[in-house]
Order: sequence, then structure tokens, then C-alpha cells
Amino acid sequence: MIVGVPKEIKDQEFRVSMPPGGVRTLVDAGHTVLVETQAGAGSGFSDEEYRRAGAQVVDSAADVWERAEMVVKVKEPLPPEYPFLRQDLILFTYLHLAASREVTEALMKSGTIAIAYETVEDENGRLPLLIPMSEVAGRMAVQIAAYYLQKTNGGRGKLFAGVPGVRPADVVIIGGGTVGTNAAQIALGMGAHVTIIEKNLERLRYLDHILHGSLTTLASNVHNIAETVKYADVVVGAVLIKGARAPKLVTRDMVREMKEGSVIVDVDVDQGGCVETIRPTSHSNPIYFVDGVLHYGVANMPGAVPRTSTFALSNATLPYALALATKGFVQAVREDPGLAKGVNVYKGHITYPAVAAAFNLPYVPLEELLGG
Repeated sequence: MIVGVPKEIKDQEFRVSMPPGGVRTLVDAGHTVLVETQAGAGSGFSDEEYRRAGAQVVDSAADVWERAEMVVKVKEPLPPEYPFLRQDLILFTYLHLAASREVTEALMKSGTIAIAYETVEDENGRLPLLIPMSEVAGRMAVQIAAYYLQKTNGGRGKLFAGVPGVRPADVVIIGGGTVGTNAAQIALGMGAHVTIIEKNLERLRYLDHILHGSLTTLASNVHNIAETVKYADVVVGAVLIKGARAPKLVTRDMVREMKEGSVIVDVDVDQGGCVETIRPTSHSNPIYFVDGVLHYGVANMPGAVPRTSTFALSNATLPYALALATKGFVQAVREDPGLAKGVNVYKGHITYPAVAAAFNLPYVPLEELLGG
């Protein structure tokens, strides 16, 4: 199969979907890999490294998209890339379609086979291709919050750890999954007081057992969320519903009650966000204020640490990309039900229920479209 690796064009997105080592794996398996020139520069990979790994380095995005049978990306296609979408193309990337009707409709119109990293499941129902970036984003969320909590950067002027005789920052994390757990680890390590709000009581028991420091765990309900965000210096949104829009758990009224200069970092923003006042921002213009509360809504946070993120992402995605390239789409998804759950759009139809529900559009099971 001809596999394409284009340069990412999202604002300050420095990740690349495949490092040279991943290219070598595909080439050794008999596949052709096209890499757009400078695609890996932001992550510290030169064109020459890709050539040594066996890639064909091409001059333009069009060369990659038009020749490739499967394009492997990091982020969803943007409008300049829509003309490259076509019926016989496999697109393997993060999509987060439930938060973007525009991208959903572009994929449906083109007939592209769209496989979303974030809905691929393993045999235990976990999301193996989302976990690495959730780990990065969860850890980043806290260091970003600590930075913006400084008065010079727009925050309340509190030190995360406090000092003897002075209370540390109060960090409230909504959600106890991968993002929330990693955020809690870093916040506790920095000396903050951390409250995790999670609806799954067994998960709360687990977190209470493994996390150490100044930690409070609370069951998720409207009262607990409203009361904790009121005193929070930092709120981290860390809620995930597979493939669906995040629920608005922190309302505008709750934000209005927060302290001036407190900080919200909503990692769920690429799925719509769990804070009602959040909207997507960019690394170039990352923050804005609502009722005196600083909001950070960058949808591609891990793009700021591309070297780490690219390796972490490729470690997880490469086996799936290799299976798709070697077996072809139909055989690969028939043999791996978890990979099949990653298919969000096929033959112009939405094949993931939560995406269809987000826009009140028809859902067609993938099995029906594959036929016998």
C-alpha cells in the first residue's frame, strides 16, 4: 500500500503522524511511504532521516494526498485539505467529529473512509490511541495552569505549592480518567490541593488508593461541582464520552461564581468541552476571559511538545496503520472489532452512533455497508 504522511497545517501543530522509525517498519513490510518535505521538522526529524528510513520525500501536500491510498495524520483535515478527500482514500487520524459538523459533512460528501484514533478500542473497551495524548494533555494542563495562575500572565497570583503558612492552590479536576489522573499526579507533585470529581465510585476508590498527597475525591453531581469550582484556583476539564460531545458540567452560572483570576483549562475542548463558557483557541492566541476567569481552550495542546507527543502517538498507532496497509481496510476491520469501532464515516454514511446523534443524522452500522 502507498501510505502518505503530510505536514500538519493546524496552527502551531508541530507533531507528525509518523517518525522515521515508523516509516522503516512500513517500508520493511513492503509498503511505500510518501512524506511531505519538512513534515517532521517541528518534531526534530529531518527529510534526510526519512530518506534513510526508506521514505520518498515529496515536495508538496498534493503529492502526498493524491498518490497515497492511506493518509496517516495527527489532526482532522482542515478546509484547504478538503479537496484532497476522495472515495478510495483511507484517512487515519484524530477526528473528533461530534464537535464539528463541517468536517463530518466534508468526509461524508467525499466518501473518504474516515478512521478516528479516538474511537478505536482494545479488547477491554479502552481507547489505546487516545490514551497517549490524554496522558500528555493531562500533564500539560497542570503546568499550563500554573503558568497562567501567575499574576503577570493574567491569573490570581498564587503559587501552586504555597509556602509554609500559606495555603497552596486549589485544583479541581472534573473527571477521573486518563486526563484527570495524569493532571492529578502532576498537581499533587507540585504541592497543590487537588479535588477530583468523578461519577464512577469504583474509580474514585482506585484514585484514592494510588494517589498520594493533599487529595479529596467527590462524587459527581451538580451540587458538588458548583461548590468546588466556587473556591477553585484552577479547574481542569477532563471528561470523556466515547466519540460524543462532552456534557456541560460547569455552567455559565458556576463560572460567574468563580474567583477573579482563577484559571480554566478544558482538555475536552476538541469534543466541545465540559465547561459551558469554553471555546477552541490556538497556541497563537490561547486564552480569553469570561467574568474575570481565564479560559485556556487550545484543542491541540500536545502539539506544543511534539517530540514527546509524536513518539507517544506513533507507538500506539503504528500497529494499526501496519494492519490496514498489509491487510487492506475490509480485512483489517473484519478481523479487529476494536479497529472497526474507529470507523466514523464509510461510503458517505456515518458509522459511529455518537457522531450521528450529535447532529441528528442517520446512523448506518458498518457491518451493513461491508456486506457479506
